[in-house]
This record gives sequence, structure tokens and C-alpha cells, in this order.
Amino acid sequence: MCTLPEARRLPGDLAMWFFILAELSVFALLILAFAVAQVLKPEVFATGRAQLDTSTGLAMTLSLLTAGWLAAWAVHQVRQGFSRRGAVLLYGALLVALVYVAIKLGEYAHLAGAGLGLEHGTFFTLYWILTGFHFLHVLLGMLILGWVAGRCWQRAYRVPHLSGLESGVLYWHMIDLVWVVLFPLVYVIG
Repeated sequence: MCTLPEARRLPGDLAMWFFILAELSVFALLILAFAVAQVLKPEVFATGRAQLDTSTGLAMTLSLLTAGWLAAWAVHQVRQGFSRRGAVLLYGALLVALVYVAIKLGEYAHLAGAGLGLEHGTFFTLYWILTGFHFLHVLLGMLILGWVAGRCWQRAYRVPHLSGLESGVLYWHMIDLVWVVLFPLVYVIG
């Protein structure tokens, strides 16, 4: 007897995909503005970038990507029927994301203390706008991860009804994707 292959579907809700595309469009415009300004004022950007610590940016990158890996593994566990394991992994993702928050707040405090605020030239204006906008998304992403972790703990997600969980994790992956572009653009590429 011949069996038909399992139908593939887009994970998460279609509305979340539209929301993510809209958010990525806004980030793309901000990233484009940063890149164009860098071409127009390379010395200003080189001087501004020299005030940043690349190892701090790398630590934040590792934190976000580790949280994303834990969130993806959580979805896998829930798909296998292990909701509580998924919840524990999501809570772990939240803890790792808190590392990002702590490092970023430390960086913001250092820069503000050095007088390198929003009004301190083109580089720092765009730095604060880009990273601040991303930081707000991280905070929202953490709320979403916390929500879906609680729902996993309650065993609210069951195959095939995982779109809420998948949507929350997709949002987190958008945050990762944006940071993977921001880190080299802001901290490394000169």
C-alpha cells in the first residue's frame, strides 16, 4: 500500500508571518539608513565604532543565538509530546536572554556615562535608534517566550495545535536574525 507524504505547512500563524515581515521592513529601512550614512561619513563611523567593545557585541550575539537554539529545541520537545521539557527549555531561553539584557544595559550605561548619547553625532544617533528599537523587541520577545513557556508548562499545546508556540518562537528568531545583521554592521564592518 502506498502512503502519501505528510502535507507541509508554514509553522505558526499567518498573521505572525505578516507581522514579522512588517517588522523586518522597518529594520531594513533603519539598517539601510545606517549603511548609507556610513558610506557618506566613514571617518565619523570609524571613530564611533572605536568607542564600542566588539567582545561585548559578540557576547550579546552568543546570548541571543543560544536563546534561539533553546527555543527551537523547546518546540521540538513539545512536538514530541514533552511539554514540560519544552517549558524548561523556554525558561532557559529567557535566562540566557537576560544575559543579553544585562550586557546591553551595561553598554548603554557606559556610553551614556561617557557622553555618547543619542545627540552625539550621526553614528551614535543611528546606534541608539537601531539598537534601542531592537532592545524593545527583545523585551517583547522575552514576554512572549515567558507566555508560551507558561502555556507549555500547563500542557496547553498539543500536536497539531502548536501555532501559538511556533509563532512565539518565530518572533524570537526574527530578533536573532536582526541582531545577526546588526552586530557586524554596528560593531565590526568599517
